[in-house]
Amino acid sequence: MGYRFIDTAQAYRNEKAVGEGIAEVINSGKVKREELIVATKVFPANIRPKAARRAIYKSQKSLNLEYIDLMYVHYPAFVLGYSHKKTLGVFSELVDEGVINNIGVSNFTIKMMEDAIESCDKPIFANQIEHHPYLQQKELMEYLKQKNIALISYSPLGRGKVLDNILIKNIAEKNKMSSAQVCLSWLISKGAYPIPKASSFDHLKDNLAAGKLILPSEDIQQIDEISISKRYIHPPVVSPKEWSK
Repeated sequence: MGYRFIDTAQAYRNEKAVGEGIAEVINSGKVKREELIVATKVFPANIRPKAARRAIYKSQKSLNLEYIDLMYVHYPAFVLGYSHKKTLGVFSELVDEGVINNIGVSNFTIKMMEDAIESCDKPIFANQIEHHPYLQQKELMEYLKQKNIALISYSPLGRGKVLDNILIKNIAEKNKMSSAQVCLSWLISKGAYPIPKASSFDHLKDNLAAGKLILPSEDIQQIDEISISKRYIHPPVVSPKEWSK
């Protein structure tokens, strides 16, 4: 279809299957390895430096790749041993060793981003965060833009909840788009890279088509003004304490 960015994680327990799928399509000659961006994430329980190194090598083996394009810290789980300096130091070493190409973080606040940037001797390439019209993350989005760090938007449809919003539905009808396409087009207009889940081929096609759809500025502004603020992903222990404030 044209998708070239693959996002997985140790926590999803599917890296081996993802690796098999990648190998199959590359061996078929339909897609070249250099056309793909493959991202995965270190499980929070593996976030201590030595464990992180072992876990990243395991991911590389499971994915059956010479290198991982983007390796994330899945959560800033300080309580489980995460350290900006030590953990990101291991990531940096693995960049030098050619195991990973880029360092990413996920679910980091602005303060955590500042500390990570200061602690790591390699650039932070991306921050993957929950991001949708009900959680607009305006300050963090602007910060990442200023630092030239990619914003990867997970749950870009708000776990499907945003699709029922009357405003979103009206904008979709007016522009002859699906509600999902409205959400994705809005995120793309902000410079974000949404990674929506899809449960069917039709959803996959619908989502991918959103990349070529442009919302009128007045519709973008209306979505900007949605007052609802709702976070749907908030796991215990590993979630930043700042999220509760």
